[in-house]
Order: sequence, then C-alpha cells, then structure tokens
Amino acid sequence: MCHHLLSNSGFLRLHQIVGRAANPKTDNLAIPALIPVSRSTWWAGVRSGRYPKPVKLGERCTAWRVEDIRALIEATGKEVAP
Repeated sequence: MCHHLLSNSGFLRLHQIVGRAANPKTDNLAIPALIPVSRSTWWAGVRSGRYPKPVKLGERCTAWRVEDIRALIEATGKEVAP
C-alpha cells in the first residue's frame, strides 16, 4: 500500500504500518510495509519520539492516526531526497 492510497483520516494498526508476512495456516494475506522496520524497532522509535504516539481504541486495540503516518512518510521522504 502506497501512502498516497491512504484515506485522509482514520486509524492504522501496527501490521498495516510495518507489514505482515502471509500465513497459510490462518489464510492471512501478506501486507506490505508502509514503514519497513521490525515491530520492535517501531516500538523503540515510538518510545524515543522518532515515530508517532499511538491511540488506544480499546483495552487491547492500539492504532495510529493516518494523518500522523502520512506526515511521517512525507518527512522521511524529504530526509532521503537529494
């Protein structure tokens, strides 16, 4: 999923941000990463302030605002652009 295909508002779960491999046992399809880092690297970045803080949608449901992820992708693109 490219960041320009993201909706203007809403929430993304962690597997939608860092991706997920296909799992034939559960019929879960692969999800390509928007930010190509591991889950542990993502959480370390959240703790350090490099990545946006999550929003708790429920007791066991953590997500990130689409707007925050889009801004991160755009800022990261500007950092690596010549």
